[in-house]
Amino acid sequence: MRKQDNEHNIDEADIREARAKFLNHVFDEKTFTFTAEQFADYAIACGETASCYTDPKHPDFQASPGFPCSLHPSQRMPDGYPRFNGLGMDAGKAITVYQPIRPGVTLTGRTHIHDIYTKSGRSGRMVFSLIRMDIYDGENLLSSADTSIVIRERPAA
Repeated sequence: MRKQDNEHNIDEADIREARAKFLNHVFDEKTFTFTAEQFADYAIACGETASCYTDPKHPDFQASPGFPCSLHPSQRMPDGYPRFNGLGMDAGKAITVYQPIRPGVTLTGRTHIHDIYTKSGRSGRMVFSLIRMDIYDGENLLSSADTSIVIRERPAA
């Protein structure tokens, strides 16, 4: 008999099922437009000092590399995504920059579950969900911003 995800720990069949159903399916699409001043304010607030990120008059002015981490989808997780039993925590962020993000350009963020996997640690098994927002200006992929969520399973009673 399979374990129920809302009452017990998740077994590997549950992870395989979630991967088959949710990986790489865009579940949220959102548009953004930012001014040069917004990019500069963000960079300065983050402690950036390079003028190509802080001075809108710089000839190569662009959003700082960490900027995509500040973008959030309208929907946090896809409909029907399993509620893994345990304590949820932010497990980190990662950004990949492909091309500069420029002010005044309409950006489209497309969000999908990029990976679901488990690891065992000192406190037990953990289930990781890697949520990726790809940022486009039309058809060009500019950046990918990853958010990892970890669920530390509750010990079986």
